Amino acid sequence: MKREYNITVFSENHIGLLSRITLIFTRRKINIDSLTVSESAIRGIYKFTIVVHCTEDMVRKVVGQIDKVIDVLKAFYLTNEEMIYQEIALYKVPTEALYDSDQVEKIVRDSGARILEITREYTVIEKTGHKEETQALFDQLNQFRVMQFIRSGRVAITRDPLERISEYLRERDAFLMNMD
Repeated sequence: MKREYNITVFSENHIGLLSRITLIFTRRKINIDSLTVSESAIRGIYKFTIVVHCTEDMVRKVVGQIDKVIDVLKAFYLTNEEMIYQEIALYKVPTEALYDSDQVEKIVRDSGARILEITREYTVIEKTGHKEETQALFDQLNQFRVMQFIRSGRVAITRDPLERISEYLRERDAFLMNMD
């Protein structure tokens, strides 16, 4: 059964790694729904958060293949229930919509969004939440004509107390010390 999975890839910052990872998805005909890359809590280690919709068998094979890429330290996959995640969205609406009715302000307040900037021509609104929440706000604001809209990729952390890479690095270091 297909469902949404979060693939987390840890690596050092190497040129070309992103294209090698995305090529794995292309070859398997799996679409990437969201991709975010950032430094992790561990100095010098970068974290890729990749969201896909596929079967568990497919995601297991993809993660196994990603793990074989030379510059990848470790890759994991988790379900949404095992993660805490958010996205950020920005909306630009005509400022006149705020003046013509208090409806926009009410929508912003009720959705937990906030106004970032107001100019004579436009107002920028920010909303953090799950994709369904940011899409719902877009649908509500679009009655006032959304001029521009952008949603970030997913940012996510596990529900585990420590980053999974921490345990992997400890085990690897212990193994390397025993080899000496």
